[in-house]
Amino acid sequence: MTIDALKGRIPSGLPKVGGGDAATTPAGAGFSDALGRVVDAVESTESQANTAVSGMLSGTTDVHDAMIALQRADLTLQFSVQIRNRLVQAYNEIMRMPI
Repeated sequence: MTIDALKGRIPSGLPKVGGGDAATTPAGAGFSDALGRVVDAVESTESQANTAVSGMLSGTTDVHDAMIALQRADLTLQFSVQIRNRLVQAYNEIMRMPI
């Protein structure tokens, strides 16, 4: 099996959240939109994992593909929880600042 044959099987990650200039981002595309995309990615990977598990139980999907989908969903959820933890930590730091 060549590397080119594997490229189509590499799972895509989360959608690109940052990396753009404020001047190039369209109006309304800010932090809340980035968080919305992360939440959408979590929901999407969870749905894909559920579909893969259903396919595995019905015999149409390979067990390996179902496990990969489950792991992808788990990692996406862990990533979003870490984002939440960092946001809470930053909020607490701001609240501790003297006025």
